Amino acid sequence: MLLVGLAMCLGLALAVGVGLLVAPEVTTTVATVLGLSLVIGIAAGISYGFAAGLGWLEVVVCNVLVESLQVLVVFPLFLLAWHHLVDLGPAAPLLDRLRQAAQARQDSVRRWGIAGLFVFVFIPFWMTGPVVGAIIGFLIGLGSAVNLAIVLSASALGVVVYATFLERLNTWAAAVHPYAVFGTVLALVVLAALLGRRRRGAAPPAASAPDEPGA
Repeated sequence: MLLVGLAMCLGLALAVGVGLLVAPEVTTTVATVLGLSLVIGIAAGISYGFAAGLGWLEVVVCNVLVESLQVLVVFPLFLLAWHHLVDLGPAAPLLDRLRQAAQARQDSVRRWGIAGLFVFVFIPFWMTGPVVGAIIGFLIGLGSAVNLAIVLSASALGVVVYATFLERLNTWAAAVHPYAVFGTVLALVVLAALLGRRRRGAAPPAASAPDEPGA
């Protein structure tokens, strides 16, 4: 799985490099969509793609590709770290956060089984993405083939639905400004990040254990 994901990443990088030489303007837009979807989320990537003039199919393909590559690269790395086969060093805290998010939600998903996992990945909210979904599938005992089939299909369907909705919303909001929807998405992301940081800062510190007698 990891080799397939890395090979796809290499192929994508080569395609972008060639595209920058052949059609730099379109390739730059596509690369920006890919980057936004990877770093911020598919809502940012999709809304920017429509604002920049890409078609529905192009936007969907870009975001499905990003979601799939995340699963095919990050999920096997998580499995290798889980079984103590690799030491990921600086990437370990990220995988630990993904594990915590998955463990916090696995009981509710387990109750509904495969259908619960599909819905969990399909609904594109914070920390309900395909990578966390794949980790949950592993934690509840699904086989790799079934797990990937559910996660990747639910993720792709979510992108299709999200893109259809945002395309219509972008068409309506274009009368105000071509990047109105994209700007709104960015503002919501920044607001969510600030609220999350404020909530973490307001959390009471963990109580320290009492000193041992004679310490």
